[in-house]
Amino acid sequence: MNKIYHFILLAFVAVSIAGFSSCKSDSEDGGEPRVKYVRTTNPAASDSLLVGAGQGNLIAIVGENLKNVREIWFNDQQALLVPTYITNTSVLVTVPSKIPSDITNKLKMVFANGGTLEHDFKLEISEPVVSSMFSEYVLSGGTAVINGNYFYEPVTVTFAGGVQGEVLSLKDDRIEVVVPAGAQPGQITVKTNFGETKSDFWFRDNRNIFLSSDPFTGWWKESFVVKSPGADAPESINGNYIRVNQPIAGWSWLEVAGGPPDAMGDISKNIPDEAILKPENYYLKFEVNTRKPYNNNVIKINVGLSQDFYNDGYLWQPPIDTQGKWQTISIPFDVIAKSYGAPLTLSSKGYYTRILFHGPGDLDADISFDNFRVVPKVIKK
Repeated sequence: MNKIYHFILLAFVAVSIAGFSSCKSDSEDGGEPRVKYVRTTNPAASDSLLVGAGQGNLIAIVGENLKNVREIWFNDQQALLVPTYITNTSVLVTVPSKIPSDITNKLKMVFANGGTLEHDFKLEISEPVVSSMFSEYVLSGGTAVINGNYFYEPVTVTFAGGVQGEVLSLKDDRIEVVVPAGAQPGQITVKTNFGETKSDFWFRDNRNIFLSSDPFTGWWKESFVVKSPGADAPESINGNYIRVNQPIAGWSWLEVAGGPPDAMGDISKNIPDEAILKPENYYLKFEVNTRKPYNNNVIKINVGLSQDFYNDGYLWQPPIDTQGKWQTISIPFDVIAKSYGAPLTLSSKGYYTRILFHGPGDLDADISFDNFRVVPKVIKK
């Protein structure tokens, strides 16, 4: 029933467009084919002329002497023609969904006598959207995973330093790429035939790190700092990292890292003033690696506090299981700021930092952390 209704509707639209376009009969031969314009097939929007359309859109080509058209091409992709949707003054056709390799931004009509007619018409496909990476820290030779959309072949991924990575696999929303030697901290660029986009995040982001253990500073648990990973430990992605590898009882109190500004040193001053004043424009980011799932207890995070620690502020809840891989965690910084119950305030002396296990449920922990940082959500042009 739906198919019948769809057919009747399209037939009605075709007739309406033909009547609107010209008073000539389909049987008349008026000379050379001509395209006057392209428009939407919605009869209620007959004045909506188009200079381009997206994949899969139904459009109406309006002109003269079109009845003998046999093929229609959008760039290098041929569209499917339905004879009942072809009249002397209009053709209804759906823009092909397949992505073209050769971009001409032309609509080409091929007629029964072999003649052709071209019309400027842009296939509107978005430039790549680069949303995130599974991990923003990947060693040279390792495989980085980039998430986003509109990743259409051919694709190139260029890292800061001007080096390109080898693309191993590609989906519309995901790229796996080998990190090349010479890749530097900074934005990555993804390029397709439809444009190029720089990421709003940094690969190997070394901005505004306020807790890194390179070298260890603070009050708590220098024994948790891994300097030379063994075979049973995660690989190092940026110097030293923090590893908690022990059972943690529910509601026990286990400080992992941090301290007041005078114990943390100058690294405690690395949070930008703008992040304190406008936390909605920033993320807290860090890398985490779980060799055993974080599936119980609670991790409490203090960051950006100018006066003292606050133990009931931001609670990073389970579960997460990275299965032994490093993964970047992104938390909107305003969510953390609001958890303290009062606005953040600027401090020229630096800020209090604490990573603390304290919550319900026993946890058999093997979890590692690195590169705690507060970074902008969007890189200003």
